[in-house]
Amino acid sequence: MLSKRIIPCLDIKEGRVVKGVKFLGLRDAGDPVEVARAYDQQGADELVFLDITASFENRKTLVELVEKIASNIFMPFTVGGGIGEIQDIRNLLNAGAEKVSLNTQAVKFPELISAAAKRFGSQCIVVAIDAKKQIDHWEVFINGGRTPTGINAEVWAEKVARLGAGEILLTSMDCDGTKDGYDLELTQAITQKINIPVIASGGAGCLEDFYNVFAKANADAALAASLFHYQELSIKQVKSYLKERGVAVRLT
Repeated sequence: MLSKRIIPCLDIKEGRVVKGVKFLGLRDAGDPVEVARAYDQQGADELVFLDITASFENRKTLVELVEKIASNIFMPFTVGGGIGEIQDIRNLLNAGAEKVSLNTQAVKFPELISAAAKRFGSQCIVVAIDAKKQIDHWEVFINGGRTPTGINAEVWAEKVARLGAGEILLTSMDCDGTKDGYDLELTQAITQKINIPVIASGGAGCLEDFYNVFAKANADAALAASLFHYQELSIKQVKSYLKERGVAVRLT
């Protein structure tokens, strides 16, 4: 059985780690290099870095900052934000990222997913899906949650898997930052549809939330930000709790 992964996330704006609620009301959460180093020492399985305003501001990800973080950590590192072409992916992988996360440009140009997977391997290509509940489905949003697309998230997840994505980073915009628990219904709807790993994101508030997203929604990894940034829970606490409840995790 593959171990379930616990992944802290650095949402980056203007070179700082920030965190909000439902993608709004951002507040500072520290220096990205220092925060990344702390998570590495705590035994995080991976780290996700999202330059959350890059696409909206029509600019590239902060490559120099990616290089600084990569040189200070020893865990797998996924970078997203402002990636629009193959050369952007190459630059980030050369800067020290193990994977890249595509979102806005993947929706606009789905062929980028297949071209990237062919060039670098599916294992390097994560597609991030920001989804919001509508009456009878979840809708995909882009540009850091600012722009609705009219695309059904379940249909989009199936498509990106077919195109060669190696993993999906699934964020519930309704649950993001609320600490009311992951969106189990959304997560399960996606995990049932595809056979690539799904990272659940949005809503972690207590230890049981992590257990539920693995046991009830079949996520492969759980991403969290606020809980870890503000030291309400440690990664070690989460992993120890999960192990006690019979969830396979990697303890360092």
